[in-house]
Amino acid sequence: MGEQNVNENVVKQLIDCINDRHIEVMDELFHDDAVMHWPQSGEVVRGAENRRGIYNAFPKLPTITPRRLLSSGDLVVAEALLDYDGPTFETVFIFEFRDGKIARETAYWSEGFEAPEWRSQWVEISNT
Repeated sequence: MGEQNVNENVVKQLIDCINDRHIEVMDELFHDDAVMHWPQSGEVVRGAENRRGIYNAFPKLPTITPRRLLSSGDLVVAEALLDYDGPTFETVFIFEFRDGKIARETAYWSEGFEAPEWRSQWVEISNT
């Protein structure tokens, strides 16, 4: 199995462990010194202890529905829908790998919005 598939499988395992509420599995997937960056809030989470603290205190973990994974070398990009049993967010995760584990995660998310009518003649509306 190529490096690309190995890294994609790590991302799939991450999604599964969050969906299954087994966040302890994250320790197997991330380096201890991994950085998580959330540019929209300006937050940077450094290291396993801080990651564990956040995920153990999370008020409600989302259900993640992946749309697609794109990868090349030590980079995997995942597009997904995050569902918090109410609000849903269109999300893009950028994962950078080192030695088969996640070294850095950058996440962008946005709530969906209605498409404006003025564009309707040029677009298709997708549910995915």
